[in-house]
Amino acid sequence: MSRTVYLDNASTTPVRPEVLKAMLPYFSEQFGNPSSIYPLGQRASDAVAEARATLADILGAKPREVFFTSGGSEADNWAIKGVAHANRDKGRHIITSAIEHHAVLHACQALEKDGFEVTYLPVDKDGMVRPEDFRAAIRPDTVLASIMAANNEIGTIQPIAQLASIAREHGVIFHTDAVQAFCHEPLDVNGLGVDLLSASAHKIGGPKGAGLLYIRKGVRVDNLIDGGQQERGKRATTENVPGIVGFAKAAELAASELDQERSRVVELRDHAIERILAEIPHARLNGSPRSRLANNVNVSFEFIEGEGMLLQLAARGICVSSGSACTSGSLDPSHVLLAIGLPHEVAHGSLRMTLGRDTTASDVDFAVDELVGVIANLRMMSPLYEDFRHGKVPSLLS
Repeated sequence: MSRTVYLDNASTTPVRPEVLKAMLPYFSEQFGNPSSIYPLGQRASDAVAEARATLADILGAKPREVFFTSGGSEADNWAIKGVAHANRDKGRHIITSAIEHHAVLHACQALEKDGFEVTYLPVDKDGMVRPEDFRAAIRPDTVLASIMAANNEIGTIQPIAQLASIAREHGVIFHTDAVQAFCHEPLDVNGLGVDLLSASAHKIGGPKGAGLLYIRKGVRVDNLIDGGQQERGKRATTENVPGIVGFAKAAELAASELDQERSRVVELRDHAIERILAEIPHARLNGSPRSRLANNVNVSFEFIEGEGMLLQLAARGICVSSGSACTSGSLDPSHVLLAIGLPHEVAHGSLRMTLGRDTTASDVDFAVDELVGVIANLRMMSPLYEDFRHGKVPSLLS
């Protein structure tokens, strides 16, 4: 293998050198426990406080509204289960969408076993939640709604400010999973009007194992972990100081570069999409062509099996995925692609490329060149494609 091209940045990103440099002292000479009163511990405490203030500023929040977690999935679970249980005296109905990350969907399913009712909103062909559907789903006993800011598979950006405004009109607490959008799209919790927001470090050049949950002041949320005063008593465990420091540094860098990097990546994304759709027949772009994450390319190809495509691309040094990283070991078609109306046969042949700050135009062209050849090879071996060529089966994308 002569070259490796990494195009799976929605799954994870490499830790930036500046981030690693900021973290290193807190593994060794500044190793103190932030709960300790002596100087070594207080220096760690100060680092956590500074990181909290940095992240709060990026979100337009107050530092006391930012709580550190081990990542996005923990933050999602805490938001959904914590709000539901803390407010169950007001109602037991929750609204979410059919295309949420499994951290949200499985948390909602767990609550259903505990006596809650959940409405899973459908989406349109681009993966967009319709505000009128959201409004119609609200009931007198609705206590929580959770709609992701941007989809991790197809990149569709949701109208969060509009949905949160509808929720606020009805006194419904609103959470958004912003793991894919944080520091990739402008986010301000007050402008959006959200009550809770989840984010993660390793999607933006930070370390794995660090995330946050924004909780607006006054929102009732049950504690995640009891046993101490860390995170104002809501998540009682010794803070991951290196991870927290790295998260803040990564966010600071990404936020400062957001506009410039977003413009650069959009150009590469659109170039990739244009080439794929022009050079590979029987292909379909998934997700909104306009309201879309800057780095997301998700395409389905007829008459091929996605697993074979990924394996052949991997053998050529190209790192991509067929959907969410958390379910990449599954042979089932993506729940997101099924929700936007793709037949199983087409959903199985999907590819997600997600670009990053290290992605170049040469990387994109190399990947597309190889993809063209891989799809052609797979179709040559496909009995279904042979039947299509002889008019025995129709195209499902026509």
